[in-house]
This record gives sequence, C-alpha cells and structure tokens, in this order.
Amino acid sequence: MSNSITLDAIDREILFLLEQDGRLTNVELARRVGLTPPPCLRRVKRLEEAGVIAGYRARISPEALGRSLEVVMSVEIAVNDLETVEEFESRIAGLEEVLEFRRMFGRPDYYIRVAVRDQFAYEEFLSQRILPLPPIARVDSHLTMKRIKG
Repeated sequence: MSNSITLDAIDREILFLLEQDGRLTNVELARRVGLTPPPCLRRVKRLEEAGVIAGYRARISPEALGRSLEVVMSVEIAVNDLETVEEFESRIAGLEEVLEFRRMFGRPDYYIRVAVRDQFAYEEFLSQRILPLPPIARVDSHLTMKRIKG
C-alpha cells in the first residue's frame, strides 16, 4: 500500500459517489464522472490498491433490526496494564450491540456507540454487561436525539 496518493477532482468525485452508494456499477460510475468505463475502472482499482478505498460494506438500519435507540457511551477505565486493556477491548468489541468502539487520547478513555431496542434494553445492557467489567471506573451515557449524518 502506498503512503501517499495524489487525488484529482475526478478521483474525489469517484470517492464521493462510492461513499454514497458502494453498489454503483462501473458503467454508472463512469457516466456520472464523465469517463468511459475502462479508465474509470482503472482509477477505482488504483484507489483500492493504494488503500484509499479500504473496502465495501452494507449499511444496516438499526431500526429495521429493532434497535432504534442509539447511545454514545463515554467510558473511563481504572487500569493501565496492557493485558487488562486488551481483554477489555476484546470483550467490548465482541458485543453485538456495539456499533462503533474507539480508544481516545486523554479523557474519556473510550467512546462506545451502541444500538438497542429501547431505554429498558439499554439499562439492562449497561448494568449487566458493561458496569460489571473490572476496569470500568466511569460511564456517561449520551442518548441520540436525532442522527444528522452517518
């Protein structure tokens, strides 16, 4: 993978369109950026090989799965030894309710974004699956009022 790649306006438009709809056919993508299919495909392949396009995936609707309540948790832990931190991270990352999990610089130590059915399901998730974990020192819950982007 290349450390650096120069992007022109067409490359940026390709990236924008693929972010919006990763299932665009090469023919449709080429039409939208004003290229014929072969050079468009070469550009996409170059972006993939350089690691600019890291992959393609489906965006799943939490509401369709009965998980309409989204909560962002700010989590602080009370340990610093690597083994405990790695075990904690592995356990949290393995929870199906966890949509996103980030280790931060400074405080809080982590941001965890979860999706659950409702406030009762969140209370159960928090009290039975998160708070009992040994390194937990503090959890602040931030319920999503409205998703603006993402």
